Amino acid sequence: MREILIISGKGGTGKTSLTAAFAHAADRPVICDLDVDAPDLHLLLQPRYEQTETFVSGHEAVIDAETCEQCGLCADMCRFDAIVQRDGEYAVDPIRCEGCKVCVQFCPANAIAFPESECGLWHISTCRFGPMVHAQLHPGAENSGRLVTLLKQQARQLAEKQGLDLILCDGAPGVGCPVISSLAGTDLAVLVTEPTPSGLHDLKRIAELCKHFKTPAGVIVNKSDLNPDVTAAIKEWSEESGLTYLAEFPFDPDFPRAQVEGKVITEFGETALGALIKQTWTAIESLSRVSSRAA
Repeated sequence: MREILIISGKGGTGKTSLTAAFAHAADRPVICDLDVDAPDLHLLLQPRYEQTETFVSGHEAVIDAETCEQCGLCADMCRFDAIVQRDGEYAVDPIRCEGCKVCVQFCPANAIAFPESECGLWHISTCRFGPMVHAQLHPGAENSGRLVTLLKQQARQLAEKQGLDLILCDGAPGVGCPVISSLAGTDLAVLVTEPTPSGLHDLKRIAELCKHFKTPAGVIVNKSDLNPDVTAAIKEWSEESGLTYLAEFPFDPDFPRAQVEGKVITEFGETALGALIKQTWTAIESLSRVSSRAA
Protein backbone atom coordinates (compact mmCIF):
# COMPACT_ATOMS: atom_id res chain seq x y z
CA MET A 1 0.00 0.00 0.00
CA ARG A 2 1.34 3.42 -0.98
CA GLU A 3 0.58 6.80 0.56
CA ILE A 4 1.12 10.03 -1.38
CA LEU A 5 0.84 13.37 0.41
CA ILE A 6 0.26 16.67 -1.40
CA ILE A 7 1.49 19.59 0.72
CA SER A 8 2.73 23.16 0.42
CA GLY A 9 4.74 25.43 2.63
CA LYS A 10 2.09 28.15 2.34
CA GLY A 11 -1.58 28.53 1.52
CA GLY A 12 -2.92 29.65 -1.84
CA THR A 13 -0.63 27.60 -4.08
CA GLY A 14 -3.47 25.55 -5.61
CA LYS A 15 -2.59 22.40 -3.67
CA THR A 16 -6.16 21.27 -3.07
CA SER A 17 -7.22 21.85 -6.68
CA LEU A 18 -4.31 19.73 -7.85
CA THR A 19 -5.04 17.04 -5.29
CA ALA A 20 -8.60 16.78 -6.60
CA ALA A 21 -7.32 16.58 -10.19
CA PHE A 22 -4.86 13.84 -9.21
CA ALA A 23 -7.70 11.95 -7.51
CA HIS A 24 -9.54 12.08 -10.84
CA ALA A 25 -6.48 10.84 -12.72
CA ALA A 26 -5.76 8.04 -10.23
CA ASP A 27 -7.37 4.61 -10.31
CA ARG A 28 -9.83 4.82 -7.41
CA PRO A 29 -7.61 5.90 -4.52
CA VAL A 30 -8.67 6.36 -0.92
CA ILE A 31 -8.84 10.16 -0.70
CA CYS A 32 -7.92 11.71 2.63
CA ASP A 33 -8.24 15.40 3.52
CA LEU A 34 -5.76 16.02 6.34
CA ASP A 35 -6.36 19.77 6.58
CA VAL A 36 -8.65 19.36 9.59
CA ASP A 37 -8.56 23.03 10.69
CA ALA A 38 -9.84 24.44 7.40
CA PRO A 39 -10.78 21.59 5.04
CA ASP A 40 -11.97 22.44 1.55
CA LEU A 41 -11.40 19.34 -0.58
CA HIS A 42 -15.03 18.38 0.04
CA LEU A 43 -16.15 21.52 -1.81
CA LEU A 44 -14.74 20.05 -5.03
CA LEU A 45 -15.49 16.37 -4.47
CA GLN A 46 -18.91 16.75 -2.81
CA PRO A 47 -18.72 13.55 -0.73
CA ARG A 48 -21.75 11.69 0.61
CA TYR A 49 -21.41 10.86 4.30
CA GLU A 50 -21.59 7.16 5.12
CA GLN A 51 -20.26 7.30 8.67
CA THR A 52 -19.81 10.25 11.04
CA GLU A 53 -18.04 10.04 14.39
CA THR A 54 -17.28 12.51 17.15
CA PHE A 55 -13.63 13.36 17.72
CA VAL A 56 -13.00 13.53 21.45
CA SER A 57 -9.67 14.71 22.80
CA GLY A 58 -8.64 16.12 26.17
CA HIS A 59 -10.92 17.32 28.95
CA GLU A 60 -12.72 20.50 29.90
CA ALA A 61 -13.68 21.67 33.37
CA VAL A 62 -17.37 22.40 34.09
CA ILE A 63 -18.64 23.97 37.34
CA ASP A 64 -21.92 22.73 38.83
CA ALA A 65 -23.57 25.97 39.99
CA GLU A 66 -25.82 24.18 42.52
CA THR A 67 -22.91 22.46 44.26
CA CYS A 68 -20.46 25.38 44.05
CA GLU A 69 -19.93 27.20 47.37
CA GLN A 70 -18.66 30.40 45.66
CA CYS A 71 -15.37 30.28 47.55
CA GLY A 72 -13.39 31.50 44.54
CA LEU A 73 -10.46 29.13 45.13
CA CYS A 74 -10.64 27.80 41.58
CA ALA A 75 -10.38 31.31 40.14
CA ASP A 76 -7.40 32.09 42.35
CA MET A 77 -5.54 28.93 41.36
CA CYS A 78 -6.25 28.95 37.61
CA ARG A 79 -3.13 30.26 35.88
CA PHE A 80 -5.01 30.57 32.57
CA ASP A 81 -7.71 32.92 33.94
CA ALA A 82 -10.33 30.47 32.70
CA ILE A 83 -12.61 30.86 35.76
CA VAL A 84 -14.94 33.83 35.40
CA GLN A 85 -17.84 35.24 37.40
CA ARG A 86 -21.15 35.62 35.61
CA ASP A 87 -24.18 37.01 37.45
CA GLY A 88 -22.51 36.24 40.76
CA GLU A 89 -21.70 32.63 39.88
CA TYR A 90 -18.39 31.06 38.87
CA ALA A 91 -18.13 29.40 35.46
CA VAL A 92 -15.42 28.05 33.18
CA ASP A 93 -14.55 29.85 29.95
CA PRO A 94 -14.06 26.90 27.54
CA ILE A 95 -11.89 28.99 25.21
CA ARG A 96 -9.33 29.63 27.95
CA CYS A 97 -9.53 26.28 29.76
CA GLU A 98 -6.41 24.19 29.09
CA GLY A 99 -7.69 21.09 30.86
CA CYS A 100 -4.97 21.12 33.53
CA LYS A 101 -7.40 19.84 36.23
CA VAL A 102 -6.08 22.08 39.01
CA CYS A 103 -9.54 23.48 39.76
CA VAL A 104 -11.00 19.97 39.85
CA GLN A 105 -8.31 18.71 42.20
CA PHE A 106 -8.55 21.52 44.75
CA CYS A 107 -12.28 22.36 44.76
CA PRO A 108 -13.36 21.83 48.41
CA ALA A 109 -16.98 21.16 47.38
CA ASN A 110 -16.16 18.74 44.54
CA ALA A 111 -18.31 20.97 42.35
CA ILE A 112 -16.21 20.79 39.19
CA ALA A 113 -16.69 17.98 36.67
CA PHE A 114 -14.03 17.06 34.11
CA PRO A 115 -15.74 15.49 31.07
CA GLU A 116 -13.99 14.67 27.81
CA SER A 117 -14.00 17.49 25.29
CA GLU A 118 -15.70 17.13 21.91
CA CYS A 119 -13.31 18.76 19.43
CA GLY A 120 -14.90 18.00 16.07
CA LEU A 121 -16.35 15.42 13.70
CA TRP A 122 -14.74 13.00 11.27
CA HIS A 123 -16.37 11.24 8.34
CA ILE A 124 -16.03 8.26 6.06
CA SER A 125 -17.67 9.15 2.76
CA THR A 126 -17.87 8.28 -0.90
CA CYS A 127 -17.33 10.67 -3.80
CA ARG A 128 -17.21 10.32 -7.57
CA PHE A 129 -13.50 9.42 -7.51
CA GLY A 130 -13.58 6.88 -4.68
CA PRO A 131 -13.89 6.57 -0.90
CA MET A 132 -12.95 9.59 1.20
CA VAL A 133 -11.92 10.20 4.81
CA HIS A 134 -12.15 13.77 6.14
CA ALA A 135 -12.88 15.82 9.25
CA GLN A 136 -13.59 19.26 10.68
CA LEU A 137 -12.38 20.55 14.03
CA HIS A 138 -14.72 22.85 15.92
CA PRO A 139 -13.61 26.52 15.87
CA GLY A 140 -10.74 27.01 18.29
CA ALA A 141 -10.44 23.28 19.04
CA GLU A 142 -7.00 21.73 19.43
CA ASN A 143 -5.23 18.39 18.85
CA SER A 144 -5.25 18.66 15.04
CA GLY A 145 -2.18 16.40 14.95
CA ARG A 146 -4.00 13.64 16.79
CA LEU A 147 -7.00 13.95 14.48
CA VAL A 148 -4.71 13.74 11.42
CA THR A 149 -3.24 10.51 12.80
CA LEU A 150 -6.75 9.14 13.31
CA LEU A 151 -7.72 9.97 9.71
CA LYS A 152 -4.60 8.29 8.34
CA GLN A 153 -5.39 5.16 10.34
CA GLN A 154 -8.98 5.14 9.09
CA ALA A 155 -7.83 5.65 5.49
CA ARG A 156 -5.45 2.69 5.75
CA GLN A 157 -8.14 0.47 7.25
CA LEU A 158 -10.56 1.52 4.52
CA ALA A 159 -8.00 0.77 1.81
CA GLU A 160 -7.35 -2.69 3.26
CA LYS A 161 -11.08 -3.40 3.56
CA GLN A 162 -11.78 -2.43 -0.07
CA GLY A 163 -8.61 -3.94 -1.50
CA LEU A 164 -7.18 -0.60 -2.66
CA ASP A 165 -3.45 0.06 -2.77
CA LEU A 166 -3.21 3.87 -2.88
CA ILE A 167 -4.00 6.59 -0.34
CA LEU A 168 -3.94 10.14 -1.70
CA CYS A 169 -3.77 12.80 1.01
CA ASP A 170 -4.33 16.55 0.87
CA GLY A 171 -2.26 18.03 3.69
CA ALA A 172 -2.52 21.31 5.54
CA PRO A 173 -0.40 24.31 4.47
CA GLY A 174 2.65 25.32 6.49
CA VAL A 175 4.99 23.23 8.62
CA GLY A 176 2.99 22.92 11.84
CA CYS A 177 1.69 20.00 13.89
CA PRO A 178 -0.88 18.66 11.36
CA VAL A 179 1.75 18.61 8.60
CA ILE A 180 4.22 16.78 10.82
CA SER A 181 1.56 14.18 11.62
CA SER A 182 0.69 13.94 7.92
CA LEU A 183 4.26 13.03 6.99
CA ALA A 184 4.35 10.00 9.29
CA GLY A 185 4.35 6.83 7.19
CA THR A 186 4.13 8.69 3.87
CA ASP A 187 5.91 7.15 0.88
CA LEU A 188 6.11 10.37 -1.15
CA ALA A 189 5.46 14.06 -0.51
CA VAL A 190 4.56 16.28 -3.45
CA LEU A 191 5.44 19.90 -2.65
CA VAL A 192 3.29 22.45 -4.49
CA THR A 193 4.63 25.98 -4.63
CA GLU A 194 4.18 29.20 -6.60
CA PRO A 195 6.82 31.42 -8.25
CA THR A 196 7.03 34.13 -5.61
CA PRO A 197 9.74 34.94 -3.05
CA SER A 198 7.46 33.71 -0.24
CA GLY A 199 6.66 30.58 -2.25
CA LEU A 200 10.36 29.71 -2.58
CA HIS A 201 11.05 30.58 1.07
CA ASP A 202 8.25 28.35 2.35
CA LEU A 203 9.13 25.59 -0.11
CA LYS A 204 12.57 25.41 1.49
CA ARG A 205 10.97 25.11 4.95
CA ILE A 206 8.68 22.24 3.97
CA ALA A 207 11.49 20.52 2.07
CA GLU A 208 13.65 20.69 5.19
CA LEU A 209 10.83 19.07 7.16
CA CYS A 210 10.61 16.24 4.61
CA LYS A 211 14.37 15.79 4.82
CA HIS A 212 14.17 15.57 8.61
CA PHE A 213 11.62 12.74 8.36
CA LYS A 214 13.50 11.12 5.44
CA THR A 215 10.44 11.41 3.21
CA PRO A 216 11.18 11.46 -0.54
CA ALA A 217 9.77 14.58 -2.17
CA GLY A 218 9.01 16.06 -5.56
CA VAL A 219 8.24 19.65 -6.53
CA ILE A 220 5.48 21.18 -8.66
CA VAL A 221 5.41 24.89 -9.52
CA ASN A 222 1.83 26.06 -10.03
CA LYS A 223 1.05 29.29 -11.89
CA SER A 224 4.61 29.02 -13.21
CA ASP A 225 4.22 31.69 -15.90
CA LEU A 226 3.47 34.44 -13.38
CA ASN A 227 7.19 34.87 -12.71
CA PRO A 228 9.45 32.81 -15.01
CA ASP A 229 12.62 33.99 -13.24
CA VAL A 230 11.48 32.70 -9.85
CA THR A 231 10.23 29.50 -11.49
CA ALA A 232 13.71 28.96 -12.91
CA ALA A 233 15.21 29.64 -9.48
CA ILE A 234 12.89 27.08 -7.87
CA LYS A 235 13.80 24.47 -10.47
CA GLU A 236 17.52 25.10 -9.96
CA TRP A 237 17.24 24.95 -6.19
CA SER A 238 15.11 21.78 -6.30
CA GLU A 239 17.59 19.93 -8.47
CA GLU A 240 20.55 21.09 -6.37
CA SER A 241 18.73 19.92 -3.24
CA GLY A 242 18.12 16.42 -4.59
CA LEU A 243 14.36 16.88 -5.05
CA THR A 244 12.56 15.52 -8.08
CA TYR A 245 11.33 18.41 -10.19
CA LEU A 246 8.00 17.06 -11.40
CA ALA A 247 6.22 19.76 -13.39
CA GLU A 248 5.32 23.38 -14.07
CA PHE A 249 1.65 24.30 -14.50
CA PRO A 250 0.81 27.68 -16.07
CA PHE A 251 -1.94 29.87 -14.66
CA ASP A 252 -5.32 28.87 -16.08
CA PRO A 253 -8.66 30.62 -15.38
CA ASP A 254 -10.30 27.19 -15.58
CA PHE A 255 -9.02 26.52 -12.06
CA PRO A 256 -11.27 29.11 -10.37
CA ARG A 257 -14.07 28.26 -12.81
CA ALA A 258 -13.87 24.64 -11.74
CA GLN A 259 -14.03 25.67 -8.09
CA VAL A 260 -17.18 27.69 -8.71
CA GLU A 261 -18.79 24.74 -10.50
CA GLY A 262 -17.71 22.20 -7.86
CA LYS A 263 -15.54 20.31 -10.35
CA VAL A 264 -11.87 19.59 -10.97
CA ILE A 265 -10.03 21.01 -13.94
CA THR A 266 -9.51 17.61 -15.55
CA GLU A 267 -13.29 17.23 -15.85
CA PHE A 268 -13.39 20.01 -18.47
CA GLY A 269 -12.62 17.63 -21.32
CA GLU A 270 -9.35 17.11 -23.16
CA THR A 271 -7.17 20.19 -22.67
CA ALA A 272 -3.42 20.74 -22.81
CA LEU A 273 -3.27 21.47 -19.09
CA GLY A 274 -5.44 18.47 -18.28
CA ALA A 275 -3.12 16.23 -20.28
CA LEU A 276 -0.10 17.70 -18.47
CA ILE A 277 -1.71 17.06 -15.09
CA LYS A 278 -2.41 13.42 -16.01
CA GLN A 279 1.14 13.03 -17.29
CA THR A 280 2.46 14.46 -14.04
CA TRP A 281 0.29 12.08 -12.02
CA THR A 282 1.83 9.16 -13.92
CA ALA A 283 5.27 10.45 -12.92
CA ILE A 284 4.16 10.86 -9.29
CA GLU A 285 2.84 7.30 -9.17
CA SER A 286 6.06 5.92 -10.64
CA LEU A 287 8.13 7.87 -8.14
CA SER A 288 5.93 6.66 -5.25
CA ARG A 289 6.45 3.04 -6.30
CA VAL A 290 10.21 3.51 -6.28
CA SER A 291 10.01 5.23 -2.88
CA SER A 292 7.78 2.48 -1.48
CA ARG A 293 10.16 -0.28 -2.62
CA ALA A 294 13.15 1.62 -1.22
CA ALA A 295 11.45 1.91 2.18
